Amino acid sequence: MEALDLKAILDDVIFISKKAGKEILEIYNSDDFDVKIKSDDSPLTRADLAAHNIIVDFLEKKYPDLPCLSEESTGIEFEDRKDWNRCFIIDPLDGTKEFIARNGEFTVNIALQENGKSILGVIHVPVADITYSAARELGAFKQSKEESSKSISVRSLQQKNGKNHFTVVASRRHGLDKVETLCQNFASYDLTSRGSSLKMCMVAEGSADLYPRLALTSEWDTAAAQAIVEQAGGKIVQLDYSDMTYNQKECLLNPFFLVLGDPKFNWQKELVIPVG
Repeated sequence: MEALDLKAILDDVIFISKKAGKEILEIYNSDDFDVKIKSDDSPLTRADLAAHNIIVDFLEKKYPDLPCLSEESTGIEFEDRKDWNRCFIIDPLDGTKEFIARNGEFTVNIALQENGKSILGVIHVPVADITYSAARELGAFKQSKEESSKSISVRSLQQKNGKNHFTVVASRRHGLDKVETLCQNFASYDLTSRGSSLKMCMVAEGSADLYPRLALTSEWDTAAAQAIVEQAGGKIVQLDYSDMTYNQKECLLNPFFLVLGDPKFNWQKELVIPVG
């Protein structure tokens, strides 16, 4: 395959994620979200569709050789995409329930996968105007309206009263009871919750140590964060510690997974996953 200019692609993806974020905010600050319910019982708003159109239209024109797989794409079967060695994986509005609840915890997620691996990712937080970004061999970064882009990394485990202290982040809406059970094996921990892919960004920037996801997600929920967490020095792995992969199977649902910070800690030995 032809080599890609990942720096140029990353700049373009950051640009279009911010443009989509501005459109989302206009709808967020309006009186009508036009909420519908999709076949999987998840909500859909006109902000989801507006962001999808902005992102896909831009990327298809700029990168016609890189197909787009978006949560809001229709009519793309596995037979069509199984030979895509590279493609963009897009969640135009991750955290639609948080958007509807008006709590600000929603994001724009755009990733580029190559041979099943996420090699580039951007997560933009419209309400806070914060952008997380990363690409293979380029590192991971965070940019806010107050600060220019700065490098981010996972942190070493903290100590409290001579014991490892874990800051664990969990989903606001899914699998919290299982995460609470997992945490009971830690001598010292605190547990917080967030919406959307913000949980994975917290591990990447070193404000949390662990995010166990013990409920269903889809590939567009994690692909962008995968690149960011990995370039920040962490990992996103399945519960058996095998790699997460993208666009490699017919079903786009993810297995349960772990987002791990401190690379020197023996997570596989110390982490007890609740059964059932």
